[in-house]
Amino acid sequence: MHIVDIIIFFAYMAVMLGVGFFFMKKNRNAEDYYVGGRSMGSWHVGLSVVATDVGGGFSIGLGGLGFTMGLSGSWMLFTGLIGAWLSAVILIPKVRRNRNLDSCLTFPDIFRHFYNEKTALLAGIISAIGYIGFTSSQILAGAKLASGTFPTLDTTTALLIMGAIAIVYTVLGGIKAVIYTDTIQWIILMAGLIFIGIPVAYTAVGGWDGIHSTLPAEFLSFTNITWQQVVKWAITIIPIWFVGMTLYQRIYACRDEKSARRAWFIAGLFEWPVMALMGVLLGLFARAAAEQGLLGAGGVSLADAEKGLPILLRTILPAGLMGLMLSSYFSAILSTADSCLMAASGNVVSDILNRIIRVDQNTTTFLRISQLATLVIGVVALLLATAMTSVLDLMLYSYSFMVSGLFIPVLGAFFWRHSTATGAFWSMLAGGTTTVALSTIGWPLPLGLDANVFGILTSLAVFVTLSLAGRQQATQPPSSKFSTTRRDSL
Repeated sequence: MHIVDIIIFFAYMAVMLGVGFFFMKKNRNAEDYYVGGRSMGSWHVGLSVVATDVGGGFSIGLGGLGFTMGLSGSWMLFTGLIGAWLSAVILIPKVRRNRNLDSCLTFPDIFRHFYNEKTALLAGIISAIGYIGFTSSQILAGAKLASGTFPTLDTTTALLIMGAIAIVYTVLGGIKAVIYTDTIQWIILMAGLIFIGIPVAYTAVGGWDGIHSTLPAEFLSFTNITWQQVVKWAITIIPIWFVGMTLYQRIYACRDEKSARRAWFIAGLFEWPVMALMGVLLGLFARAAAEQGLLGAGGVSLADAEKGLPILLRTILPAGLMGLMLSSYFSAILSTADSCLMAASGNVVSDILNRIIRVDQNTTTFLRISQLATLVIGVVALLLATAMTSVLDLMLYSYSFMVSGLFIPVLGAFFWRHSTATGAFWSMLAGGTTTVALSTIGWPLPLGLDANVFGILTSLAVFVTLSLAGRQQATQPPSSKFSTTRRDSL
């Protein structure tokens, strides 16, 4: 890699760290650190949402889908568009119009209000585990990009570099550093894709004629996909817009309901078709380049298609442009890693630790505990990333674990008056356990559906059954020892 590229890349990293140091001095308490003082505007939050959701994992993951299946891979982010707009129309008004939720810092605070402390604690644990896994997937995406770009850099070293940078500025600056750097990072990514990556790669593989003569026709079709795959993406990605800690932090961070809804509409539009098509196009170009023998003697195997894009960029981009494009992709990766790290930190500190040690959230002591927890969680995520190989698999596993446990109870909290804490608690355990068990055992499932489908259905069955049973008990005469209410039914 040319010295010019290295200088550009490290200058970009220095700017990101500088943002973290800048906001470190402005944070005074938990509200500053986790929800940005509840004063953020729609464009900053909207771009932060799309940067977080379509960051490095999906950027590298979409490149892998484009490499293996072509344009049809873009349908994965169509589910993101649906989820974002459904959330804007259905969820955000429920959250922002409920005055009792004005002081919330985390997603499990919703469970604390509608159900009880034990249910909120379990939700915090599930969310924290999911977001630690998601943070790991972003660090792994950065490592793959770095090792694919720098031939002499092994994946483990790349993991340490990416992890250290993302962890440091997130620990220092909190959610404001995350949102403002996300805006910068997303603009850099868009500029890099539009003005460098796509046109240079398109030219390198011979334009339309080169692509059409090299790849099978199904790669240029939007129907090269099974209905089971569509269901898997839909059942995994759409619900995350209702249970994602990163998203609730931004709902709370917006100055009002109108700003929050506008931010979500902005995010959905940029997810699909903009980012979806850009991501799979570059992966498709990488596949064409591999078939044409442009990626070197070793080429890229389908076993690790996610490396096709970074190797393509390394091969075709001249000095200077390589540094800019590399910074663009690292922008995408960091924009998701920092948000997920903040989410996991919020769950661990506010929803778990603070239920044990009870520190006033308006003090600098709580702020320092939050920063220390963010550091520790970042290190754990880094270690987890060293044990995984597929960015997209790790992301979807993390999504599935959270969705199967949390989706049904949160819908019940906002939309079903018969829901109870007992139903919520046991449906979280049943849903998450079912998905993990079926994914681990590896049994062939009916109709070829994803394990998450059965996890959500199990969660729904348990939630409805126990909630209705609890309501029936609540209507027993006062002498019944089983008398209960919605919030004390555990």
